[in-house]
Amino acid sequence: MGGMHSMSKTKIEKKTIEESLSDLEKLVAELENGELELDQALKKFEQGVKLSRECQKTLQETEMKIKILMEGELKTTDENLK
Repeated sequence: MGGMHSMSKTKIEKKTIEESLSDLEKLVAELENGELELDQALKKFEQGVKLSRECQKTLQETEMKIKILMEGELKTTDENLK
């Protein structure tokens, strides 16, 4: 059973940010309709927090990559202007 758990974790990490955001929207909709029992709502909330953190991390990593790429572009542009 431990092997299956690690396999599903890997699958989660491979989700695109769009898929994660879509899942997050579904969780929010389920929570907002107010029909879940408290323990179900808490589990959905925990999943939502985890998804939100994963999306935030992905966005931060992407932003960092863009900054690095842009700095490289700016240096190249500056050298070409000289």
